[in-house]
Amino acid sequence: MTAISQVAYDVVALDRPDAAPDAPSDAQPVAYARITLDAPRRRNALSLALLDELRAALDRAAHDDVRAVVLAASGSAFCSGADLTEALADGMSVSARRLAEVLRDLLALPKPVVARVHGPVRAGGIGLVAACDVAVSADQITYAFTEARLALAPAVISLAVLPRMTPRAASRTFLTGAPFTAAEAAEWGLVTRAVPLDGLDTEVDAVLRGLAAGDPQGLAATKALLNADTLARFDAQVDDVVTSSADLFASPQARAAMEKLLAR
Repeated sequence: MTAISQVAYDVVALDRPDAAPDAPSDAQPVAYARITLDAPRRRNALSLALLDELRAALDRAAHDDVRAVVLAASGSAFCSGADLTEALADGMSVSARRLAEVLRDLLALPKPVVARVHGPVRAGGIGLVAACDVAVSADQITYAFTEARLALAPAVISLAVLPRMTPRAASRTFLTGAPFTAAEAAEWGLVTRAVPLDGLDTEVDAVLRGLAAGDPQGLAATKALLNADTLARFDAQVDDVVTSSADLFASPQARAAMEKLLAR
């Protein structure tokens, strides 16, 4: 049986209406890579297969002649978090490690990554958003760290989320698991800006045009400067949080909670 791809990859030429009028007519257009989570029937759950494909796509973007990367998703949701069916069947030891690797790839990629968040985001999916350099969110969607309600903790994604969010906001949202709005996500530092859905692409394009004005070397060096402290903390703590995540997913309490949720 042929495996169905869960991540799409495209290179897109950036329309630059703000380009200088005296720019050479034969100048090469600036391009960006568009990586799309493409498992809409599963609400883009973070299965091991999706995470593997996402890592491969990020590696491709690192080597392609693109100025930036857009991380998007298909379907009604951006990402529903961990694949709970897979977690119950196979455990999370491998997937927790792979998620950590994806988050680190996003933080360390020598090109800016822009999240285009069009639909709701839950749990592990918020880690992807937090690891991006810029995150533009549709304003009608919600976010939620649902882990505590399932006898889990946002262990791995905390390495990307905590450097973004204010401590008080992180405490409230991590502990209650309650949904919060895109406007609150922007106020608390999780996303850069919340805009109406019909203006989402316009705002993302504006960010990309700003990035297109940067030199690739300058962008890479500046991103490295911005993320140096986060990556140092990440590398110091990643083994502990991966182990913690796997142990929590394997616990009787979490397994019972996940089985109850999936039975709805």
